[in-house]
Amino acid sequence: MSQPPLRHLVVVLGDQLDLDAAAFDGFDAAVDAVWMAEVAGESTRITSGQPRTALFLSAMRHFAQALRAAGRPLHYRQLDDADNTHTLASELQASLAALKPEAIVLTAPGDWQVWQSIKAVAKAAEVPVDVRDDRHFYATVREFAAHAQGRKQLRLEYWYRELRQRHGVLMQRSPDGTMSKLPVGDQWNFDADNRAAFGRDGPGLLPAPMRFAPDDITLEVIRVVREHFPTHPGDLDAFDWPVTRAEALRALSDFIDHRLPLFGQFQDAIWPGEPWLYHSRLAAAMNLKLLNPREVVNAAEAAFHSGHAPLPAVEGFIRQILGWREYVRGIYWTQMPAYAERNALEAHADLPAFYWTGDTPMACLKDAIGQTLKLGYAHHIQRLMVTGLYALLLGVKPQQVHEWYLGVYVDAVEWVELPNVLGMSQFADGGLMASKPYAASGAYIARQSPLCNQCRFKPTQSTGDAACPFTVLYWDFVARHEDLLARNPRTVMQVRNLARKSEADRAEVAEKAQALREGRWPAPDKAT
Repeated sequence: MSQPPLRHLVVVLGDQLDLDAAAFDGFDAAVDAVWMAEVAGESTRITSGQPRTALFLSAMRHFAQALRAAGRPLHYRQLDDADNTHTLASELQASLAALKPEAIVLTAPGDWQVWQSIKAVAKAAEVPVDVRDDRHFYATVREFAAHAQGRKQLRLEYWYRELRQRHGVLMQRSPDGTMSKLPVGDQWNFDADNRAAFGRDGPGLLPAPMRFAPDDITLEVIRVVREHFPTHPGDLDAFDWPVTRAEALRALSDFIDHRLPLFGQFQDAIWPGEPWLYHSRLAAAMNLKLLNPREVVNAAEAAFHSGHAPLPAVEGFIRQILGWREYVRGIYWTQMPAYAERNALEAHADLPAFYWTGDTPMACLKDAIGQTLKLGYAHHIQRLMVTGLYALLLGVKPQQVHEWYLGVYVDAVEWVELPNVLGMSQFADGGLMASKPYAASGAYIARQSPLCNQCRFKPTQSTGDAACPFTVLYWDFVARHEDLLARNPRTVMQVRNLARKSEADRAEVAEKAQALREGRWPAPDKAT
């Protein structure tokens, strides 16, 4: 009996691991099939760290197992297959030629370049493409575009409030259940309650996140990654990320039960040797689509209503998902592809080599980068106000910063990472996302972390042998962008403070900043 013609080839990308995705709507195992491919190009287009690559490949192979168990025919290319051509485009092209489907079906990709590549291959093969909305978001890109129309500035707060009202999240309700337009607690934002640092004695006994020991599939992936990408950064000995939906659901429950109540209070705090603190470690599972953001938000909101977690913690956590996650996706898809090339501050320095080694005398950078390279993880303040801040102040070309972030963090996919780096961290979009550059001196880090006490540089000093590079570069940044900062009411005070510095101090700051851009640190025996 001859095989019936293939109706739909359902393309599943490495960050679309959901059996209920829109691409599977109407799936008929008798005439449809699923297609997935592991290709080296996705780990070498940017230098992807070993933990990131291992997470993607292990999650993909576990999802392939779930597809087969669900009775869905699957064409799956593994990285170590002898005839793997190692690009998504060439693998799909070969499969279209061999399988001759009537159409490609897929959920909207999260990467602009990947989407262009798939469209180009389909067009060349004369195969129509049915692209469907990604249901892992509360809003479509079309809805964000409608929200953005006519606005000179696209601020998170307005989009966040609109989505909370639309979906009834943390909103007041009358006794009969009718939803009000007012937020629970009569306050939309609890940032002021969520900026505490740990005391002198540190965080004490912390509830560590649930670990997931590698199974046979993951152990095989680790072997493959080490063999194919031996020079890529990262340590796979400590790999313990959730790689299946069942594990991701357990990780969610673990966070809600043990860390959410104190997440808000300490979400901006840093403590050496403690990478997880009270953070959720769920972004990777959500970005791979192992978790739906609705179930994450619902679980957090239920924790508030049951009295398990306070409102500031729950609101702060939900804002990262219902607010920020939705917002950056809208920015990405309404501004690409030109957005990726923005460089409003005309920053052209190269990313320092120590971002790939952690070899720096600065305690805060050494800690954040070392942790990042080993685990593929750092929390948002380490990313924004340590590694990102240093690159901003140094004047690194934002595209180089973007590629580093995309490669080293296990939860990095371009739609969320690119706007966070170019827009929020590096101010490369000139203020489309952020109302001011996130520029700060070493004093900010000293408030959030004890690492300055372990460093030979002094966060309050911009001159002298012990001048903190962050503080030196901060004043140099203000001087280099004085005109821009003077026009912004939120930063004009920084310019006025610069004007109070003597000419000698300003000259020394400029000299030290140039030395840092050239990779020259002050001599250790002079920094006392």
